[in-house]
Amino acid sequence: MKELWQWVYFLLCAMLLASCVVIPEEDAQRQATLVYSANLDGELEPCGCSEFGNQGGIKRRVSKIDELRLANPDLFLVSAGGLLISDLPQDRLTSDYILKGLAALSYDAVGVQWRDLAFGAAFLQPYPLPLVVSNWNGEVFAAEKQIQRGDVTLRYFQWLDPAQAPLNSMRGAMQNSHAQVASETAHLTARLQSARAQGEVTLLATTLSLADAQQQLPLADVSILIIESNYELYVDPVLIEGVLVLQPGSRGMRLASLDFKIDQAGRVTQWQHEVLPLPPEVKDAPRMAAWYDAYNAQVKAAYKKSVALRKAQKSGESPFAGAKSCKVCHQTEHKAWTQSRHSDAFYTLMDVNKAFDPNCIGCHTVGFNRDGGFIDPGSTSDLMHVQCESCHGAARAHVASGGQTPVEHAQRAKVAMCVQCHNATHSPLFDVTDYWPKIQH
Repeated sequence: MKELWQWVYFLLCAMLLASCVVIPEEDAQRQATLVYSANLDGELEPCGCSEFGNQGGIKRRVSKIDELRLANPDLFLVSAGGLLISDLPQDRLTSDYILKGLAALSYDAVGVQWRDLAFGAAFLQPYPLPLVVSNWNGEVFAAEKQIQRGDVTLRYFQWLDPAQAPLNSMRGAMQNSHAQVASETAHLTARLQSARAQGEVTLLATTLSLADAQQQLPLADVSILIIESNYELYVDPVLIEGVLVLQPGSRGMRLASLDFKIDQAGRVTQWQHEVLPLPPEVKDAPRMAAWYDAYNAQVKAAYKKSVALRKAQKSGESPFAGAKSCKVCHQTEHKAWTQSRHSDAFYTLMDVNKAFDPNCIGCHTVGFNRDGGFIDPGSTSDLMHVQCESCHGAARAHVASGGQTPVEHAQRAKVAMCVQCHNATHSPLFDVTDYWPKIQH
């Protein structure tokens, strides 16, 4: 009897095991979340001149990422670089604070683009950022970053296109012996193969277009490819020959989140993509207040220093006459101007505590950073606001000649005058047919 019950017990166990579904290891799916961006383009904060353009900024980015991390501490956070610009003297100061601000976000990997090297590689070194250039000649930057989150390992690579190098105009042996990056891809190929052999997610970022990346880069072992940024807006991901292609937006106006599943080989099998806007409704991160106050203090100090220098250098008669001089002969036009928002444009900067920021002053005054142009409200109050000469050009000679000498921009088309300030950066929805009636004269 005892032996009979033992047989029954063994039979029941066998039936129970047979009813269990065993998932083969090769079919198991792992999942992860990637938050990514690229091309901040030197914009520490958004331009608030238009509602549509008032997107992004580091303070809002920190707030959004803090929120995302609170909901999902295991997310991957990467940037494909393009953080800095070097167009204006102030850009070095702004770049310093951009790097400090990004450091507060604890990125997992940050790619380096050529524009990030505008002040030299040494400029980037003091900041605690996980900078990556996979084809850099030397040990200044890491060739890759390996990040572990739960059962998913992501390895980040960044390809710096040799053809886009600023020193590419150099020729001959000097160019070859002083090349900052390698043009051959053998080392990148080996690193990608090694990572994929271990079932890792391989993420390769570049400023190449999709077509150029497919032609020039080893993509056989790439899970996710980030290509050159689209202007402002993110593009929907697309799976091409087993590689998930991402195209971020520029100017730091948005972020994007990618929830994805991968197989054991590290291939993306499913994904859900969400663009994360950063409008004013996303409040500034309180923990960045001291950083932002310090930035503004530095910008103001630099502006005051430049004001003192320009006052000391000021000599002779200004080529600008001011709106009061224009009024003598153009009363109808002057009246139309006084009723427009142009006539108090500088006050809008004062309202938002930006009347010391060179990035803003140029479009809210006459002749800023030009000989005889606006310096500060104390010394050149007659050149505050968007006046006649902001669009039509210097008119001192025109006034002195009783109108015989044309104004500086007499031959310039209407739209060309407007887009000096109403450009894609500051006024993205500008349409002369909509805007002109507001100032028609």
